[in-house]
Amino acid sequence: MKRIVLLASGSGSNVENIANYFKDNPLVTITCVLTNKRDAKVIDRCNRLNISSLCFNRKAFSKSDCLLDIIKGMQPDLIILAGFLLKIPQKFVDAFPNKIVNIHPALLPNYGGKGMYGMHVHNAVKNNNESKTGITIHYVNENYDEGAIIYQAETAVNSNDSVDDIAKKVHMLEYEHFPKVIDQLLSK
Repeated sequence: MKRIVLLASGSGSNVENIANYFKDNPLVTITCVLTNKRDAKVIDRCNRLNISSLCFNRKAFSKSDCLLDIIKGMQPDLIILAGFLLKIPQKFVDAFPNKIVNIHPALLPNYGGKGMYGMHVHNAVKNNNESKTGITIHYVNENYDEGAIIYQAETAVNSNDSVDDIAKKVHMLEYEHFPKVIDQLLSK
């Protein structure tokens, strides 16, 4: 049995997509979804999907070993960041080398780094008149969006695309590719 722990800060659409992808796979289980926001919509999704969830505060995450010990106890094969916005502390990277995976809504190394998430990325892509954008799935290291790239997929950006159009194209790539890449990583 392969175990996945997911971290999310928002609505949880990627969490639900991943859960649906693996729901009929008896060899993969989502052990828990962890969130740093008490009002995150991902909690509602977890309740509906019958997935355990846990809310934590910043102190438990970065100032103590509390959350690290909890995750170690879950014995995850992979820790997946699915719309998780906090920087991963070095102690997590050290404890789970090449086991923490993030998805970024751009073709890294472009449009990565602190503050570059969600609509901030799509606005930058639009403002710079890029002809393409996409997703990057990568391992997490001590720096924002600088871990080794696992997979990238791209989509065209047309000059008449709105920022919302760009976001929708990127979300489609996330939904299509993220669960498949996680599945491939678990199969290694």
